[in-house]
Amino acid sequence: MRIVIASDHAGFLLPGAALNMHFRSNMPAKEIEQSLTMLDFARKQLLERFEDGSPLPDEKSTEQAKQIIAHVREKSLDVQAIMLTHAHADHIAGIDAVREALGPLPVYLAKEEWAALSDPMENLSGLMDAGFTTEVKDPKDLPPGSTFALDGVEWRMFDTSGHSPGGRTFYSRALNVAIVGDALFAGSIGRVDFPHSDGAKLMANIHEHLMSLPDETRVLSGHGPETTIGRERTTNPFILHGL
Repeated sequence: MRIVIASDHAGFLLPGAALNMHFRSNMPAKEIEQSLTMLDFARKQLLERFEDGSPLPDEKSTEQAKQIIAHVREKSLDVQAIMLTHAHADHIAGIDAVREALGPLPVYLAKEEWAALSDPMENLSGLMDAGFTTEVKDPKDLPPGSTFALDGVEWRMFDTSGHSPGGRTFYSRALNVAIVGDALFAGSIGRVDFPHSDGAKLMANIHEHLMSLPDETRVLSGHGPETTIGRERTTNPFILHGL
């Protein structure tokens, strides 16, 4: 049985251990990388509805949450926590359904965004008259610079706020992977015209924490295709020219 943490990069499932805990197994780093499983965590459905202005779906009925639950049960995974890069509605939809099915999993989220779990205006759904909230009452913080271990592989939290007030990136040097949420995309960056967005802060965090990573680092964003730090460093117009 594998222990996993699920994060909101497309419902990312990572074999390993709970936050701040170590779990030993015989799974080498290469197999960990190959077993990273991506399931859409309601983001596509929600993004489409954000764009056309139609009502958001009830998070408990999202097809993506059903896929995550089915995958966990099929693989007999022991999920220990849910980790969120940020708390806009398209990254927290489905949490209640997953926790209802798999148990009261702890939810890790930067404290700057805890209010978004229960306030539609904070998670942006209120701008669409949707009134979307979760039932999470006791989130746990993700302080910048903190680390967690998955099968002995260290992951570190970076502050990549700016798109949202508490945006986080999860980075593994051993696996050359950065899960960046909506801070950085292939050819673009996260929107900074939302309430609580700060474009200057986002750009500063991207340059300090992401552009300092090796060129070969894989970048897994909350939306769009996979890219690399090197590709974005040399071709992304926002990195080259700013906002």
